[in-house]
Amino acid sequence: MISLKNIVLRRSAKVLLDNVTVTLNPGEKVGLVGRNGAGKSTLFALFSGALHEDGGDFYRPKQWLMAQVAQNMPETSESATEFVLGGDTRLADLRQTLTELEQADVALDDMDHGMAIAQAYTDLADAGEHDAVPRAQALILGLGFNNDELERPVNSFSGGWRMRLQLARALMCPSDLLLLDEPTNHLDLDALVWLEAWLKRYAGTMIVISHDREFLDAVTNVTLQIESAQLTRYGGNYSAFEILKSQQMELQQAAFSKQQEKMAHLQKFIDRFKAKASKAKQAQSRVKALERMEKIAPLLAEAEFTFEFKEPTNLPNPMLTLSDGEFGYISVNEDGEETSRKRILSGVNKSVLAGQRIGILGANGQGKSTLVKTIARDLKALGGTITEGKGLSIGYFAQQELDVLRPDDNPLEHMIRLARDLGAAAKEPTREQDLRSYLGSFNFSGDMVKQKVGTMSGGEKARLVLAMIVWQRPNLLLLDEPTNHLDLATREALSMALNEFEGTVMLVSHDRALLRSVCDEFWMVGRGVVTPFDGDLDDYQRYLLDESKRLREEAKEEAKEEAKKEAVKAEVKANSVKAAKIDAPIEVTRPLKKELAAVEAKLAPLNAKKEMLETQLAKSQDPAELVELSREHQALSDNLGPLEERWLALTSELESLGALV
Repeated sequence: MISLKNIVLRRSAKVLLDNVTVTLNPGEKVGLVGRNGAGKSTLFALFSGALHEDGGDFYRPKQWLMAQVAQNMPETSESATEFVLGGDTRLADLRQTLTELEQADVALDDMDHGMAIAQAYTDLADAGEHDAVPRAQALILGLGFNNDELERPVNSFSGGWRMRLQLARALMCPSDLLLLDEPTNHLDLDALVWLEAWLKRYAGTMIVISHDREFLDAVTNVTLQIESAQLTRYGGNYSAFEILKSQQMELQQAAFSKQQEKMAHLQKFIDRFKAKASKAKQAQSRVKALERMEKIAPLLAEAEFTFEFKEPTNLPNPMLTLSDGEFGYISVNEDGEETSRKRILSGVNKSVLAGQRIGILGANGQGKSTLVKTIARDLKALGGTITEGKGLSIGYFAQQELDVLRPDDNPLEHMIRLARDLGAAAKEPTREQDLRSYLGSFNFSGDMVKQKVGTMSGGEKARLVLAMIVWQRPNLLLLDEPTNHLDLATREALSMALNEFEGTVMLVSHDRALLRSVCDEFWMVGRGVVTPFDGDLDDYQRYLLDESKRLREEAKEEAKEEAKKEAVKAEVKANSVKAAKIDAPIEVTRPLKKELAAVEAKLAPLNAKKEMLETQLAKSQDPAELVELSREHQALSDNLGPLEERWLALTSELESLGALV
């Protein structure tokens, strides 16, 4: 088990955990929750051994094998499969051990050495050497990659996809303790559903930081909350924690109120009789009782972050109309000339009406972001028409916040520039103090308004983008994964604000709680088209599982077809060679044939001996004999290699001359 006893953790001068005691049992699935900055990542560093406690005692079983997702971006030319396979550290260690044993210079009759080799082979089999590659590839495919990407170099993928490979690499490790810090940030809903199913089967102890409440509900059975430098354990998933926490808060408030009444009564007696000699003793007794009383803290709930969208100045209806839309990407050269087009969606015919709440669903890479970017005017439509309603004002939250933020500017500079642009159109000047106050309502107070955006956390950037969108008073909100870096409280605030918004919402998100709360209809983006999705998110999850099965079957059929095509090509090539057969001069072919015969004469006995050694290796139980047979087999293979290469070269040359019968 994992034990924390009177633990103190500090970050610089700030105390993050103050004298906390908690126990986690083997096999428990733990959700670690708390506000951004409360100390979740610091506690994770303690669990992983990257950080030591400032006070108290921390215990984690030394024999436990730990896995966690590396936060660095992998830079390697290894294939995706090889990179993920490397996550099985036990398998890698056993392979290294076997290599060292087989290359060691020891006596042939060393019984202990032979037994060690035999044990290494047994350990490799127990560690799953035979199916390691299929297991690694199953993880990669489950996290949203395609079959044709399994052998692609890691450094050919974008940052988000590389982080998915880091996650797959962590899952590949046969661990006793799995630490996951925001594992869903780079996942679409289809990969998220797969990950939930995988984690439910995980047999070890798991600790996960996540701001996705439905994900936490699905995979955890214990919740740890960091609040006010304390760590509190609750039995149950996140929803159970919310109920227990609410009940605890009610009890604490009731106990505090009751104690305050008692203290007021004692103080009233003291004030009334402390000057009377006949009552002085009783008064003094009550003073001591008041001093001894263990004070119950008042319920000081952390200030909740809330905001609201301003009422739109107008609501065109329809907001916009898409007619025969074709969406995708245009490639241009250095001169700005178009070189190619990649069509993602076609035949899109949709109307977006005032007040609609549309959730945009679809597997990764099907075109959700392409659709949103085109409506947001970031991409030009490849064809068709987009008719915008009069007075359409779009508020766009990009999947990557820095798409609309300048890393070297601070929040105040962003707001001044935005207010200047909008003010010029409306001819309404805005004072800097008003902008400071406005940023303060989004928790950018004091010196934070002067902090460079590039140094901010993901959550802070997301809040700044929201602040800029709210200021613009849009009537159409386009939100592409707005919750990636938001904590649970801010997600709840966003959900409430969207439900009160009087305009239209189009939302792409893997946060199912947000989709359920905000959207009343769904569009499906997939197979190159946009269609209505008749059903709820539970229906969509079932659809994803069916779609995944369909894609696997298609991949199998494509592989069969490709094999057939290759067979046809080989047959055509053979026939063409035969048809183009020429009578090569005998003085050219004779020496080649003579050498080929000599090589074949050498190969025959060597191959026969190799087969005999392989039979003996399969039957032998004597460690010393196994070592000797292995060395013989290796030496024989080394001799066969050059001869086989020469045989291939000779037969290929004679075949090209049409002289091979």
